[in-house]
Amino acid sequence: MNTSDTRAQLRRLGLATIGALIVVGVAAGPAAAHAEVTASDPRALAENVTLSFTSEAESDTAGIAELRVVLPKGISPDAVTLKEAPKEWKLTATPDGYAIGGAALAKGTDAEYSITVRQLPDEKSLAFKTLETYGDGKISRWIEVPTDGEKVDNPAPLLELKAAAPGAKPIAPGPSASPTPSAAPSLKPSPEAPPAPVASASAQAASEEDAGSNAGVVIGGIAAVALLAVVGTFWWLRRSRA
Repeated sequence: MNTSDTRAQLRRLGLATIGALIVVGVAAGPAAAHAEVTASDPRALAENVTLSFTSEAESDTAGIAELRVVLPKGISPDAVTLKEAPKEWKLTATPDGYAIGGAALAKGTDAEYSITVRQLPDEKSLAFKTLETYGDGKISRWIEVPTDGEKVDNPAPLLELKAAAPGAKPIAPGPSASPTPSAAPSLKPSPEAPPAPVASASAQAASEEDAGSNAGVVIGGIAAVALLAVVGTFWWLRRSRA
């Protein structure tokens, strides 16, 4: 094998390797945000703020029937009221946040709703851990909160806040939420589907906090195997040229 042929093979091998590593890198990165939140006034201590949420439909078999949200520190369940939601959906306070749901949406339809918060806390960012329950019982967990710039696979909806307006102060807390909500969400999954889970969002979030790390370990192994294959091929080509 002459030198020019060897160099051509090495160039092709290099291009193929770069493409493979790019694919692995994309797979190893965080999933695109499937649950998001925006605010009408994203400032600390802002009052009567509208928070709009979007949960992207991912199931190929059923529509979203319920969302359970763990409220961040500084926002109590009784400080939240429903502003807009899919038809027949209702909001119910839970010990650590709220649940909103009703008749399952059409398959492939994103769940969009908005709430009004009495006042945002004096924080730099707010995470709204969310559990999406589909009509067939499937659950998607968007509960991971990145720290120190790390990447996560199942990020919770995150709202970045600006500094409070000059003179803004915390308002007096309202009455505590009723321990037993009077209007529970009316979930209507498909006839063949099992009933949706009713455990609290925080309990399920805690049990699944480390689930996202497994995907990163698998992807890391794939990348290592690919790198070893490239090194071995390069050594074989150099030996053949010699």
